[in-house]
Amino acid sequence: MSETPARPDAVLRARAEIDLAALRANVRALRERAPGAALMAVVKADAYGHGAVPCARAAVEAGATWLGTATPQEALALRAADAGLPDDVRVMCWLWTPGGPWREAVEARLDVSVGAMWAMAEVVAAARAAGMPARVQLKADTGLGRGGCQPGADWEELVAAALRAEGEGVLRVTGLWSHFACADEPGHPSIAAQLTRFREMTAYAEGRGLRPEVRHIANSPATLTLPDAHFDLVRPGIAMYGVSPSPEIGTPADFGLRPVMTLAASLALVKQVPGGHGVSYGHHYTTPGATTLGLVPLGYADGVPRHASSTGPVLVDGKWRTVAGRIAMDQFVVDLGGDRPGPGAEAVLFGPGDRGEPTAEDWAQAAGTIAYEIVTRIGSRVPRVYVNE
Repeated sequence: MSETPARPDAVLRARAEIDLAALRANVRALRERAPGAALMAVVKADAYGHGAVPCARAAVEAGATWLGTATPQEALALRAADAGLPDDVRVMCWLWTPGGPWREAVEARLDVSVGAMWAMAEVVAAARAAGMPARVQLKADTGLGRGGCQPGADWEELVAAALRAEGEGVLRVTGLWSHFACADEPGHPSIAAQLTRFREMTAYAEGRGLRPEVRHIANSPATLTLPDAHFDLVRPGIAMYGVSPSPEIGTPADFGLRPVMTLAASLALVKQVPGGHGVSYGHHYTTPGATTLGLVPLGYADGVPRHASSTGPVLVDGKWRTVAGRIAMDQFVVDLGGDRPGPGAEAVLFGPGDRGEPTAEDWAQAAGTIAYEIVTRIGSRVPRVYVNE
């Protein structure tokens, strides 16, 4: 979880401003995209760097009835936190390893994913030890090739084991689910193939007597662009935070979404230097003439990608600047071209773009990565400032 949020009026070296009104509006927009399905707000990885508890609370206020995490520790922390969540909000976690906290998860009434026989054995043992039934969702590998059970004999064995355990009263199969490999690539042949396989595998399980509460496969891109994939529940992650899953399917504005995070810092130093002056480690940037340099007190220890050295965009004093030379652990430099904003002037790395500032997608392009990574990697050393709570 993020460190204690900072006050909006605090003087900060740097801050990640989180607009909870934008998040709530995004959740409502996503619900409109899938009106026949419930919505799971995915808040794994500390809500993609935005802060799990505040974002979970805001998402539920906007109509989410499920919360999703990767690890059981994330889900247990949500349950333990004084998050003000209604008792009927379900929390699901899916990334398990042998020996995980199965009993704690059962006792916390988490929905746990099971995609292999070893996991089935461990959750059954945990439910017996806890003296209460586990809430289990069976995961099908429909083509992603990561977690989940393969179709055919493996799936049949898992379904049979689930039915036996249900008959003994040690678990309840609450869901059947899977995950897309290429939903962010419109028209990719794997999309139709995975949908077909998911329908076949869920039909097999239901034909043998399982009665899940929900069937789900739709991540952010599928929620936005694939109505046939909505089933009973959609699981938007990155889209909830106002970031497009892929530039190929559209911008956030195309889907009525608004970026939630703005990353900014106060210039620590502004100074004049002569032409030919080397800047930062390795002198990969040398000033072309007399100019002004601004020192931005953020670096790769804060999650600013070093791969964006000499390319990352920053808005300072109303103008786009570019990182000058290498991004260091705690700081980087921008060439202000002779302009002279004072120390403490705001440097905006990314935000919604309303003020002409770069977006997370701009930084993704500069670093050769995806916008998911840009927002998620912003570390706990950067205080989260929550607005429009």
